[in-house]
Amino acid sequence: MAFPALPRALLAAALLFAAHPAGAEVAVPPLKARVTDLTSTLSSSQAAALERKLAALEARKGSQVAVLMVPTVQPEAVEQYATRVFDAWKLGRKGVDDGVLLVIAKNDRKLRIEVGYGLEGAIPDAIAKRVIDEEIVPLFKQGNFAGGINAGVDRITRLVDGEPMPRPKSSGRPGFDWNAEVLYGLFLGFFFLMMAAPFLHVVLGRALGAGVAGIAAGVIGYVLAGLGFALIIALIAFVIALFVGATGRKGSGWSSGGSGWSSGGGSWSSSGSSGGGGFSGGGGSSGGGGASGSW
Repeated sequence: MAFPALPRALLAAALLFAAHPAGAEVAVPPLKARVTDLTSTLSSSQAAALERKLAALEARKGSQVAVLMVPTVQPEAVEQYATRVFDAWKLGRKGVDDGVLLVIAKNDRKLRIEVGYGLEGAIPDAIAKRVIDEEIVPLFKQGNFAGGINAGVDRITRLVDGEPMPRPKSSGRPGFDWNAEVLYGLFLGFFFLMMAAPFLHVVLGRALGAGVAGIAAGVIGYVLAGLGFALIIALIAFVIALFVGATGRKGSGWSSGGSGWSSGGGSWSSSGSSGGGGFSGGGGSSGGGGASGSW
């Protein structure tokens, strides 16, 4: 039986509505990093470079800037979705509200800069619109998404740097990432310490060898995180070197008789973690300010 044209159209509309009911909002992804790309547009190196740049800004000024790329925000407008994400992620410091969110809906060809209360003076709506129109959109039109995001982030960074803000509480060098750098650095440092301590013990003596190991670890700690961390890591390394050196001297490690050194047959394997976590919002809120654009 053939349906008239109008009923067939209504039937198709009903089926489409059933498959995509009204109000089915795009979920807000969990906040695990400053750069979240759900479109696989950015390469891992591009995302990592952006992450370092934004981490350095937070370490320097305390302000949190995040980038989110999603395929679509429909059925919502990009403004509504950006507000939901900002509210869920709570970018910026509590009471300071110095967060900024850049949302790109790639398939919709829409984007939004959402600005926290504390940065509305540095990034008013008109300036946010200029960042979009002058820095981001021209490169997006060329298909250069990484370049457009970087240009926008650089402009936002300059604006934030020019605004007097409360000093961040965290100490340590700019861009410092405890999860990635300290844990990985600690593992490598103590691994090589266990290898070198018996040799230092034989050559320099137990106390002096442990002291040299502690100083070396302290220098690495200072480069990674500053003086406070350096003192702690130097003390830990000194104590470990004392014990490792003593064990090596009794026959299982380096010795003057040339018996060599063995690791004891142990092995290490990676747990498979991507290392992408460790970032969270500081409790800030959005003032509803910002700007939107399209390309």
